[in-house]
Amino acid sequence: MKAKRAYLKRTMSDTVRMVSEHFPCVLLTGARQVGKSTLLCRILPKGMRYVSLDSVATARAARLDPEGFLKAYGTPLCIDEIQYAPELMRAIKAVVDEDRRNGMYWLTGSQRFHLMEGLSESLAGRLAVLELYSLSQRESLGKGGKDSHLDPENPAAVAAGVRAYSTDALFERILRGGYPEMVNDPGMPADVFFNSYVNSYLERDVSALTQVGDKGAFLNLMRIAAHRTGEQLSYANIAQDAGISPSTAKRWLSILETSGIITLLRPYYTNSTKRLVKTPKMHFMDSGLCAWLAGITTARQLRESPMAGHIVESWVFSQLLRGYANSGRTIRLSYFRDKLGHEVDMLLEENGKLYPIEVKMSASPALEDLGAVRHIPTGRLKLGGGIIICDVAKPLPLGLGNTAIPISAI
Repeated sequence: MKAKRAYLKRTMSDTVRMVSEHFPCVLLTGARQVGKSTLLCRILPKGMRYVSLDSVATARAARLDPEGFLKAYGTPLCIDEIQYAPELMRAIKAVVDEDRRNGMYWLTGSQRFHLMEGLSESLAGRLAVLELYSLSQRESLGKGGKDSHLDPENPAAVAAGVRAYSTDALFERILRGGYPEMVNDPGMPADVFFNSYVNSYLERDVSALTQVGDKGAFLNLMRIAAHRTGEQLSYANIAQDAGISPSTAKRWLSILETSGIITLLRPYYTNSTKRLVKTPKMHFMDSGLCAWLAGITTARQLRESPMAGHIVESWVFSQLLRGYANSGRTIRLSYFRDKLGHEVDMLLEENGKLYPIEVKMSASPALEDLGAVRHIPTGRLKLGGGIIICDVAKPLPLGLGNTAIPISAI
């Protein structure tokens, strides 16, 4: 008999509890199979009932008689996959308006576009929206907890209690990605999992979001996009390679963004700056899915791939995003590149400052790695200390307020 795997605590658990004390409704959204249902079921408050609309019959009952459906279950209530019965939104609003109490409804859903379309109108001011991603590095290591986000004023603090690991181990971790099934079951074949995942995604999420007549062409676009993670986004180039029109490429990439597969990192610029590139960078939010779509099957292949630098940069970006999101905070990230080619991987805006972040695989970082920082027009913001996330074993002061931190710490 196969041993039962231990549950890896999600940092978002404490955030859901906290937010529920201040809002009548909490929506936990995110891509398919990142663990939304499992998380909420693990922390259901005493007396809260649970119902999943993944059942066709249950979803139909909710759509046909939303008021009666809610009355039958009462409050507090956790409704899983609420996108399958959007008619419940107005009914929930009516219940909340009649007897407004915090923590009345917990909701989950995998399709942000449809959810936001209905919820923004019907539950404005009554709903807190939280986004869950696949497991962060810390969660994968069993270190899910509070304050897991990077503090740019004290970047070395994030490395406290974290052990450094080899470059080989890093690429193994990146190759597996963060979907709970892939992390909890080390023997799970990546090809089996991701093939099933993508087929389910195409059949359910993509079909629900838009009319995509050729799912094979859409999958081809996903593969082409995976090869370009961490790069500036060119709809024209992707469209040419995919054999589709630029308008179709833009529409399909927006579906990937809407459903949490990719995120677009916008460039930093000020109104007075005319020489900065305005094109966003595209980052896949799960490195395992990205590598599989790109046809990379081993850590060695990943390490030796021309894509290695971009995949590592996307992985770091996604880890930073997870740290803030899991703590219930909004991260303000951008990247810098001017027309002369001066580039900084990421800029974190916080505390009225811009903190430059560079991602390097080097074990010997130097101030010169932050050389492009002097070309950043900060405008009204002050420039904070630079951070190099790299292959060092422990935090390393670089002078002038700049710090190198281990990639194992984020």
